[in-house]
Amino acid sequence: MSKTDLEARFRQIIARERWFGSNDSVLLAVSGGPDSVAMLSLFYRLNHQPDWSLGLNVIHVNHRLRGMDADADAAFVQEQCRTWQVPCTIESADVAERARAEKVSVEQAGRAYRFELFERICLKKGIKVVALAHHADDNAETVLHRIIRGAGLRGLSGIRPRRPLREGSNIDVIRPMLTFRRSEIEAYLAERGLAFRQDASNASLSLTRNRIRHELLPLLRERFNPQTEEALIRLAEQARGLNDYLAETGERMLDALVVEHDDRQLVLHCPPLTRKPRVIQTQLVRSAILRMGCPEGELTYGHLNAVADLAAGREGTKSLDLPAGLRVTRRYSRLVFERSAIEQSPQVSISEVRVATCGTTPLPGFGLEITVGQLPADDATIADHIGLRSEAGGSRDEEWLDADAVHPPLIARSRRSGDKFFPLGMDGMKKLSDFFIDEKIDAHRRERVVVLCDQLGPIWVVPFRIDERVRLTRATRHILRLRVKEVKSEK
Repeated sequence: MSKTDLEARFRQIIARERWFGSNDSVLLAVSGGPDSVAMLSLFYRLNHQPDWSLGLNVIHVNHRLRGMDADADAAFVQEQCRTWQVPCTIESADVAERARAEKVSVEQAGRAYRFELFERICLKKGIKVVALAHHADDNAETVLHRIIRGAGLRGLSGIRPRRPLREGSNIDVIRPMLTFRRSEIEAYLAERGLAFRQDASNASLSLTRNRIRHELLPLLRERFNPQTEEALIRLAEQARGLNDYLAETGERMLDALVVEHDDRQLVLHCPPLTRKPRVIQTQLVRSAILRMGCPEGELTYGHLNAVADLAAGREGTKSLDLPAGLRVTRRYSRLVFERSAIEQSPQVSISEVRVATCGTTPLPGFGLEITVGQLPADDATIADHIGLRSEAGGSRDEEWLDADAVHPPLIARSRRSGDKFFPLGMDGMKKLSDFFIDEKIDAHRRERVVVLCDQLGPIWVVPFRIDERVRLTRATRHILRLRVKEVKSEK
């Protein structure tokens, strides 16, 4: 396949999927490896076609894991972007230290940091699409990895071509090269004469994915099926289609079963649930659990089956506990999903507290104090703030607002029934109770949330999200700096 064939296929994919308009901006994640360099080239060539004028932006992340090699990767990406006149942002973070602090793997910590960074850049620049360079062989390796780990139908769906950056976000992550094989990409780079960087860690057999790539897949091709990758990719396509259908069906059916739902509990009517096929029952249970804010990554098929068995029981009242503090109880003909910690967490409330617009105000009912100050705004100051936020790993104990968009006085109070705000990065107004559910915030934490308001309503749901109307923009001239700090009571 010639370079022009691959570029033509890329244009067809972009035109067919309609992930963005011809004049929109796109953030490209470029590591400097062969796949991301090919993606950068394909977007660059696309922009030279009639009627295409994308605002291309590149982000490169130095994870500080490979010393001078990592620095050389960053320099390579920056030079390539300079040659093609594509704006480039280079960021770095001590991912290993974050992994130790959060007690997660380096891979998990790196991914979390990258996605937080993607969101900050997109919000600052008004970008709605992030492009990643995963390809068909990556997808086949992912499916095989999940089979080995015992994945269900959803896991077999593989890598999705498009999904939200995070739950509730209006920023999309796309993978426009997901139908391209690694061999096609390598041939394209050679024909275009494009240099790229090689990450030596990709050859290390200490990582499961690398053992799948370098040991298991070659064995399967040699001993069982020369077209193993193609078979895995077809399996993923079929599984994704069926899983999407079941998810859509489950969401539609669930509403008909709901007897009661608020941010504390969800109640289903059991008889119509238990009359459905087991595969639909487990999908309905999954949908109910997700609505209650339980992280999907913690759910197994065993959990879903156990809840379905509970619903089918005929004895009085029985309960079982699920991850994230969720308890499910069958009370005769009703199935109740609720936070098991609610009864042990007394509700906290304070009367309204007027917050000084310059200085520190104690919020004793919450064990917090809030400090407000002002500073002049310019591009450098805002950029420094974003840098500090990235180093802090996304800490939300400090927020910067457009001071001219805030209408004092400032009032700190407990949440109230019916509270609504426009969460930064989302599509529109949202009830605070729905926001908590969507963000999977534990019920006991919801009761301790401070809602900071001005005359027009909530501007900061502390410490989770500010309102869209007070965000920093290029027109911002004065910044309102808000910081919250825990204050321990004196004994």
